[in-house]
Amino acid sequence: MSDQAEFEIIIVEDDPNDAELITRILRKHNLANKLVLLKDGADALDFLFGQGNFADKYDDGPKVILLDLKLPKVNGIEVLRKIKSDERTKKIPVVILTSSREDCDLKDAYDLGVNSYVTKPIKFDEFAKVVADLGMYWLLLNKSLTK
Repeated sequence: MSDQAEFEIIIVEDDPNDAELITRILRKHNLANKLVLLKDGADALDFLFGQGNFADKYDDGPKVILLDLKLPKVNGIEVLRKIKSDERTKKIPVVILTSSREDCDLKDAYDLGVNSYVTKPIKFDEFAKVVADLGMYWLLLNKSLTK
C-alpha cells in the first residue's frame, strides 16, 4: 500500500453537482492536488480501511475528510462512527458538509467526535466561500496529528 499517492482530502459526496462544485473550488484555490472523491458511504469505508475495491490501494490518512450525511449504502453518521471508533482513523479530522439542518444530525455528529459541522449554503457564492475557507483552514492552518 505504501507505493500509492498520499491523499490530503477525501470528499464523500453523492450529489454530482455538489461534488463537482467542491472539487472546482478546491482546485481554483490550489487545494486539490491530492484529492479523492467517493460517492457513497460503503466506498468511503472501503477506501479508508483498504478493503473491497480499494484493497492495497491506500495507506496514509488524509489531512481531512469532507463527509456528507445523506449517502447511499452507508449513511454519513455510520461512516463517522466507524472512522472515530477505529484506532487507525480516529484522529483524522472529519468535517460534515451537508444540507441537513436537523438538530439530531448535529447532535449525533458531535457525540461521535466530528471535528466540524457545516451546513451547505444554498447560494453559489456562499457555498464557494464556505468550501474555500474549509480547504484553507484544514489544509494550511490546522495542525493535525495524522501527518
